[in-house]
Amino acid sequence: MTDNQRKVNLDGVEVNLSRADATKPEWIGQEEVLKQILACWLVVAEKDLPLTPRIVGMPGIGKTTLAMSAALERKQPLYIFQCTSDTRPEDLLITPVLAESGKISYHASPLVSAMVTGGICILDEGNRMNEKSWASMAPLFDHRRYVESIIAGIQIHAHREFRACVTMNSDESTFEIPDYILSRLQPTLQLSMPNLRDELAILKYHLPFAEDDLLNMTVEFLQRAHQLDLDFSPRDGMHILQYAIKRIRQDKTHPLSKDSYWQEAVSRVLGEEALDLEALADGKRRALGNERMPMGLGDFFFGEDSPLHPDSDR
Repeated sequence: MTDNQRKVNLDGVEVNLSRADATKPEWIGQEEVLKQILACWLVVAEKDLPLTPRIVGMPGIGKTTLAMSAALERKQPLYIFQCTSDTRPEDLLITPVLAESGKISYHASPLVSAMVTGGICILDEGNRMNEKSWASMAPLFDHRRYVESIIAGIQIHAHREFRACVTMNSDESTFEIPDYILSRLQPTLQLSMPNLRDELAILKYHLPFAEDDLLNMTVEFLQRAHQLDLDFSPRDGMHILQYAIKRIRQDKTHPLSKDSYWQEAVSRVLGEEALDLEALADGKRRALGNERMPMGLGDFFFGEDSPLHPDSDR
């Protein structure tokens, strides 16, 4: 039972477990949110149950890395399930596979493998998943703590040490999760963009071979983008740096300036419009229509220029 890929017997059904994730990331900055997820997973009394938090933020800012680092601190096996729009309940639980012998073998998902082994499961990008799949996990994330596999015909109870969390991207390419599921995925932990020091440390950690001038250019660019409320992430910065470094190394005979290659990297990774952040931010505001707040009584009785208008500063 020491092998990551092993078989277990669940209610008379032999099930093959998934492999645990062996990655050991390092979490940099935002220590408070790391403490928050660890607090969610604490059990403080015999009748207490762990919470299943949602980690919310823009793509590329480290939500999955945060959860992985928390699992590493707890020294538990880590399993990651990548949620997609076509994820089915059986994908989340147990999938039948037809072997060469003609017999059906059952394979547990990362979620069920974590439940059985007392590990931690990250449901990554959970709001890309449909309601039918979420419904299959409803009893797992309340006091019942079990799932039912219709395909295998068994009920699977979670190990006492089982923990889970869900990462969710705050973008538009996602499903609305029903309230009865959201009420089980609490609390919500918000991950924000890193500050300058942390962002520099993140890029140095992932790209230790990057030169300081390129690192500084990239971090200054990202920080300015954050200030303008543009959704460029540390992951974008890594891709910019990687491409710029490769272009510089590639052109040994007639190298352009590092600035030129770096600008080329920005345009290739983020689009040419990203070379002018202020104009891009202004365009984003115009696209939103510079929407005014809903009209109140003051708008009916007083014009915008009137000193009696509630929003007037005169």
